[in-house]
Amino acid sequence: MAAISAKLVKQLRDMTGAGMMDCKKALSETEGDIDKAVDLLREKGLGKAAKKSDRLASEGLVSVVVDSNHKEATISEINSETDFVAKNENFINFTQNTTTHIKNSGTSSVEELMSTTIDGTKFEEYFNSQIATIGENLVLRRFVTLKAGENGVVNGYAHSNGRVGVLIAAKCENEEVASKSVEFIRQLCMHAAAMKPTYLSYKELDPEFIEKETVALKADIEKHNEELARLKKPLKKVPLYGSMLQLTDEVMVEAKKNIEAELKAQNKPEKIWDRIVPGQIARFIADNTQLDQQFTLLSQFYVMDDKKTVEQVIEEKSKEFGGKIELVEYVRFELGEGLEKKGCDFASEVAEQLK
Repeated sequence: MAAISAKLVKQLRDMTGAGMMDCKKALSETEGDIDKAVDLLREKGLGKAAKKSDRLASEGLVSVVVDSNHKEATISEINSETDFVAKNENFINFTQNTTTHIKNSGTSSVEELMSTTIDGTKFEEYFNSQIATIGENLVLRRFVTLKAGENGVVNGYAHSNGRVGVLIAAKCENEEVASKSVEFIRQLCMHAAAMKPTYLSYKELDPEFIEKETVALKADIEKHNEELARLKKPLKKVPLYGSMLQLTDEVMVEAKKNIEAELKAQNKPEKIWDRIVPGQIARFIADNTQLDQQFTLLSQFYVMDDKKTVEQVIEEKSKEFGGKIELVEYVRFELGEGLEKKGCDFASEVAEQLK
């Protein structure tokens, strides 16, 4: 194969944070396949979580509109060419009006939205007039509307800079519980905005993804332990697993046996084991579900009480409010996520999308 170019090595370094020679070696071993090289570095504990170095820092706003009775909410992302326009009052009002119209019209696609009417004008004409007024190409990139079913509640949060927004819908035991849950659901939205969970529950994670990420997680901790050992600091425990999906009944039985064997070796009286084992089991689960804590909302430790997971806090609130609360839908938009440069600037990409 052709020699590995310095440009490709630099791209891999930007994506992983690994050293130059490690990147060059990984690219050689994977015959220049940069995605495989990222995986190889992570398996060796040499690369951080893969990110696209060319990820587009697009401009615009993410906005959220929630109806007064918290039964319906819409989130949208509208892109502009520059940050200057994104801070313009006309653009801010336009995004808010558009998000409100999306919610009120009940549309589910951009194409459908363009055919609706807003203030007596076809939305497509209204949208184009805003482009002319604001003076930049604009793109209505995406939107989602969540509706609360019977005894349900939905709330949302948009960060003050307009770059992150979240919606969460919950099903409650009755309307009284739903009403009491409104502010709590908003607080969960704020948590998700800050902590960036990708999914609601670990049950949504793909087993193949978990297997791959667990290898990288172990390698990362082992590599970090080398540095801790050099500094003569306590080492971090290397987990056996990364997700609840891997903690089968057999695994948990084995974990309990190992805990009891350790207590016996420590000469702890067997009559007090029942007071010690539950805490040790909880610790085992926490240590071996780090991927769930990273990627899923329910498994994360709650920012307002970092001793408890979001799931545990929901259970407490259910008791406090007098009925069950179950999160059923979760949407998080971060401005520009998923957009990548393809050898052109953002203005060109926006113009291309408008054709």
